[in-house]
Amino acid sequence: MRILIIEDEKPAANRLGKLLQVHFPEAELIGNLDTVSRAVRWFEENATPDLIFCDIQLADGISFEIFEKVNVSSPIIFTTAFDQYAIRAFQVNAIDYLLKPIDPKDLERAVGKFRSRSIQPSLDLNLLKTLIQPQAKSYKSRFLVRFGEKIQSVPMEEIAFFFSEERVTFLQTHAGKKYVLDSTLEQVEAQVDPSIFFRLNRKYLSHVDAIEEVLTYSNSRLKVKLTHCNDSDILVSREKVTELKNWLDR
Repeated sequence: MRILIIEDEKPAANRLGKLLQVHFPEAELIGNLDTVSRAVRWFEENATPDLIFCDIQLADGISFEIFEKVNVSSPIIFTTAFDQYAIRAFQVNAIDYLLKPIDPKDLERAVGKFRSRSIQPSLDLNLLKTLIQPQAKSYKSRFLVRFGEKIQSVPMEEIAFFFSEERVTFLQTHAGKKYVLDSTLEQVEAQVDPSIFFRLNRKYLSHVDAIEEVLTYSNSRLKVKLTHCNDSDILVSREKVTELKNWLDR
């Protein structure tokens, strides 16, 4: 039994993996993926697993986006913190779910259903999204940051941009102050309002008010100058040029 875990919370993924090893020692855990993009790439490059455990909310979006982009025939057991009303969607689709924190008995029940072939691989994605996704997504209004031995909360209106450097994510304010965050840039991107923050490239996620200049660059690319930023070589990739222009023209 080859099992793939899709979960962006490392403690939750580790706990699920240990429970599976204890209760189903014959199972082969073939990986853990934490984002929609990594999952899509994995399914494009690897053979289909026997069973998938999948969280609903991942670092870069809702996991249903995976199954819209690639054809996945494996039965799926979703892990979720949603209430019982929303969980009706899983029952309608003849798939299964586990509420976090996962109870070992519930895990045994779910895997037992899979082994008895009562979990079907078909998904009605439209129904799932209708019953589970919130009508209006809420975004963070502040970020908790570290400052030496202190921690403090920075309101969203004070944030100019986020950036990644040597695998560390930083928050920089309009006043030029820089703080360390305990999140990846991908996780931050999923938590901020996309109408006011734009992912310029793999390193920078900027507030619209922090963009001082946008300059044309060679090979149909753009160069961006940000407030209180010493990096003079912030380039926007070709595939994001049109998206950035549309975003700035709203």
